[in-house]
Amino acid sequence: MAKGVEWALHTLLNLDMIGGGPVGSGQLAEAHGLSASYLNKQLQLLARAGLVVSVPGPRGGFRLARPLEAITLLDVVEAIEGGTQLFQCTEIRCCGKIGELSPPPTGTCAVNAAMRRAEQAWRQALDGQSLADIRAELDRTPMVRQTVRSALT
Repeated sequence: MAKGVEWALHTLLNLDMIGGGPVGSGQLAEAHGLSASYLNKQLQLLARAGLVVSVPGPRGGFRLARPLEAITLLDVVEAIEGGTQLFQCTEIRCCGKIGELSPPPTGTCAVNAAMRRAEQAWRQALDGQSLADIRAELDRTPMVRQTVRSALT
């Protein structure tokens, strides 16, 4: 999984912690010492997915498009990584000497089937957790919200 998912998750949480006003991509990037151009690409993907809204103007920037309760980890992963399947079966079982010596396969590749089941379970687990769940964990450490606000205001 690309770093962009981590950046996007923290950015969405940071936008919530500051209280909803728009924040510029440069300011968001600087708060974590990230590349502004790369973070801006992640923000554009989040905007396309309807997770943030871009607010134009001199006091513009990005703000959450919906509450954290309505944003799952899967929403963020799919916004950044896309919805494509992670495992790509290339039918290696049909290659090389094993492929030459084996009869043509008649069923689904067992490795492919196992990986699909695992990915489905992973996606269900991500879909079952909202960013509000993470915020609740962060709220146990009051300094987190105060630190984010200080860095972004």
